[in-house]
Amino acid sequence: MTYIVPRYRSLSAWLKEIFGEQVRKIALDTGLGCPNRDGSVGHGGCIYCNPRGSGTGARSLGLSIGEQVDRGITFISRRYGCSKYIGYLQSYTNTYGNPDQLCRLYKEALQRPEVVGLAIGTRPDCVPDPVLDLLADLHRHTLIWVEYGLQSIHSKTLNLIRRGHGPEEFFDAVERTSSRGIPIVVHLIIGLPGESIDDMIQTARAVAAAGVQGVKLHPLYVIRGTILENFYMQGLYRPMTEVQAAQATLSIMEVLPPDMVMHRITSDPHPEELITPLWMLNRNEVRKHLHETMEKLDFRQGSHLKWGSHLSNHDRK
Repeated sequence: MTYIVPRYRSLSAWLKEIFGEQVRKIALDTGLGCPNRDGSVGHGGCIYCNPRGSGTGARSLGLSIGEQVDRGITFISRRYGCSKYIGYLQSYTNTYGNPDQLCRLYKEALQRPEVVGLAIGTRPDCVPDPVLDLLADLHRHTLIWVEYGLQSIHSKTLNLIRRGHGPEEFFDAVERTSSRGIPIVVHLIIGLPGESIDDMIQTARAVAAAGVQGVKLHPLYVIRGTILENFYMQGLYRPMTEVQAAQATLSIMEVLPPDMVMHRITSDPHPEELITPLWMLNRNEVRKHLHETMEKLDFRQGSHLKWGSHLSNHDRK
């Protein structure tokens, strides 16, 4: 029997290594809000964010976390035939609350035995030590990982997209999270305004050097009701073509360690909200073309790995 070496380390393969079977994620909405919307950090959110915070909007419909879990299990089990799930706290900032409130929400998400872990989406400037202590305690009993929205390591870009924090907050959050043994996944956006592929590669190298365990890559798209829509309509932003996005994606993956888990390598916009680029609407075709490109180029994650064990303060600016 011939063993085929995978071209990158996928989330599905990693979860199967841990649990011995297929594991699917259930998107959950805690309704916790975001400091970059309520005035604590800023108003209106990042330039690409929609009013729902890229989530399901289930909390605004009155559904508790437990009810969302029940519905998710029913739907996903019928569609995929799996029996284990990761609760994905996706919308907004899911560490934005006091520890007691957060503990109740997290435990409600984990109440059913089929839920074998939690993925908690948040911001690097929104993880005080008491919250990280709570996550560390939960991680002693079940799989927990934190997903930090970074997007870029470049201060100029973070200011332009109105992120509301700089790279310093990210490195501080990673250090404090890692010291507690909590796995970290980092969100990076491909094709941000004004960034070259070299800029994106610099971000990837800095993230790799920080020692995180996973990365999500999101090619940027424009949705209705965002500041980015205004940029696009005024001719101030042009999205990547599919070929350009594929080139950037593989260039980034080349400098990430081969054992780092790629939690996502494509974007998945809501069809009713998407303005551009329309090629993203067919996610299966996008993934197919990306994999065909990998085969054509004999691509391997980490094949051009040339980063050091640490970065200087100058490199992190």
